[in-house]
Amino acid sequence: MLFNSFEYLLFLPTVFLLYWFVFNKNLRLQNAFLLVISYFFYGLWDWRFLSLIIFSSIIDFYCGNAIAAAYKQVSKKMWLTISMLVNLGFLGIFKYYNFFAKEFAEACLSFGLEIDALTLDIILPVGISFYTFQTMSYTIDVYREKLKPSKDIIAFFAFVSFFPQLVAGPIERATNLLPQFYTKRNFDYKKAVDGLRQILWGLFKKIVVADNCAEVVNHIFENQTDINASGLFVGAIFFAFQIYGDFSGYSDIAIGTSRLFGFNLMQNFAFPYFSRDIAEFWRRWHMSLSTWFRDYVYIPLGGSRGGTWMKIRNTFIIFLVSGFWHGANWTFLIWGLLNAIYFLPIMLLNKNRINTDTVAQGKYLFNIKEFFQLSLTFFLIIIAWVFFRAASVTEAVQYIGSMFSASLFQFPSADIKPFLYILILVIIEWFQREKQHGLVLDNVKLAPVRWSIYAFVFCLILFFGAKSESFIYFQF
Repeated sequence: MLFNSFEYLLFLPTVFLLYWFVFNKNLRLQNAFLLVISYFFYGLWDWRFLSLIIFSSIIDFYCGNAIAAAYKQVSKKMWLTISMLVNLGFLGIFKYYNFFAKEFAEACLSFGLEIDALTLDIILPVGISFYTFQTMSYTIDVYREKLKPSKDIIAFFAFVSFFPQLVAGPIERATNLLPQFYTKRNFDYKKAVDGLRQILWGLFKKIVVADNCAEVVNHIFENQTDINASGLFVGAIFFAFQIYGDFSGYSDIAIGTSRLFGFNLMQNFAFPYFSRDIAEFWRRWHMSLSTWFRDYVYIPLGGSRGGTWMKIRNTFIIFLVSGFWHGANWTFLIWGLLNAIYFLPIMLLNKNRINTDTVAQGKYLFNIKEFFQLSLTFFLIIIAWVFFRAASVTEAVQYIGSMFSASLFQFPSADIKPFLYILILVIIEWFQREKQHGLVLDNVKLAPVRWSIYAFVFCLILFFGAKSESFIYFQF
C-alpha cells in the first residue's frame, strides 16, 4: 500500500478513528491494535515476509533481555553477536548474496576458471534494510546500557513494525521511539494538525515534484546517447530533486502520520540542498541513517580521535558502507566513494564543522560567498547522483563524460516542465529552511493566507501530480 494511493486515503482515517475512539481506553490494547494494523499494512506487500519481521522481533526481544540478565561480559557479547548475526544474516542473504555469488564467478573467470554462479531466486523484502537497522540499535543500546530491555512484548513488536516508518524510515532509535509505546498517548489537536500539514507537504514533494521529474529522468537515462549535454545536465538535476522529493516526501508523510497517532519521529531531512559543503549536506540528508552509521560504526572505529590515517580510513569505511547499504551494485559503492573523496579535504583541514548553522540565517537571501558554496556543493552532489541512478558504472561514466561535450551550451533536448515544480519547492523551502518542514506557517498570522497556501499546494497535487510511482527507497 503506497502512501500516495487511494487505498491509503481510506486506510489512514479508518485506522485513526479506531485508534482514538475504540482502542484508546487501554494502552496495551492500543499497542496491540497498532501491531495488527502494521502487520496488515506490511502484509499487503507480501504476507510471506511477515515471518522475517516476526522472527527478527522475537530474537531481538529475547537477546535484549538475555544481555541485561547476563552477569559476565562474555555472555553479554554472545547474545549481542547472536542478534547481529541473525539480523545481518537475513540482510546478507536477501540483499547481497546474489551480488557476491556473481562477482565470485566473474573473478574466477578472470583466472580462467569458468563456474556457474549459484544465485538464489528470491526478491528483496520491502523495508528490510530499515527495520533491521532499527532492531539492531535496540540490542546495541541495551548492551551499552543506554536502554533497559523491554518487558512488554506487544510494545516491542509494535516498535519494530510501526507502519508509518516500517518500509522506508526514518530509522528510529529504540531510545527515542520505544519509550513512547510505554506511555499513554492523549490526542493533541495541534500536533495532529501539524501532522496533516506535513503529510500534505510530503505528498506535494512526492506526487508533483518527484513523480514529474521521474518521467523525464527515466527517458533521459534510457536514451542518454540521443540527448545533448545540456539535456543530460537537466536529467542529473531532475534526478537530484526526484530522489529528494521522493525520499524526503515519504519521510514527511511518515512523520506526519505518526503525529496523528501521538508519536514523535526524528527529523530525517533538513533542507539538504541548502548546504554549503558536503559535511553539512550529510548532516541534513537521511539524518536517521547518517547518525546511525556515526554512532554504531564510525565512533566505535575510533571516529576522528586517532591520527590522520585513522581518520581517512574511518571516513572511507563509513561512506563505502553507506553506499553498500543502498544496494548490491558497484554504482552505489562508487557513489559512496565519491562522497568520501568530497568529504576528505574539509575533514583534513578541520573545516567539517564550520557550517553548523542554517545558511543565511535570519536573512532573506544568501551572500555571494554562500551562493558559490551552495552551487559547488550541489554540483558535486548531482555528479555523484549520476552513479546512484545509472544501471552500471560504465553507463554512469559515459553519462558524465557526455555532460561536458560541446552541446552543453545548446537548448536542452529534454522536457524542462518539472523546473516549474522544482522552483516552487525551492522557494517555499528556502523561506521555511529554519522550520521542521515546508508548511510550518505559524508566523503567518492571517488564517485566510495560511489556508490559501494549503489550498494552493492541494491544487498542485490534484491537478499537476504525475502518474503514481513507487517510492525509490522501497528497493533498499
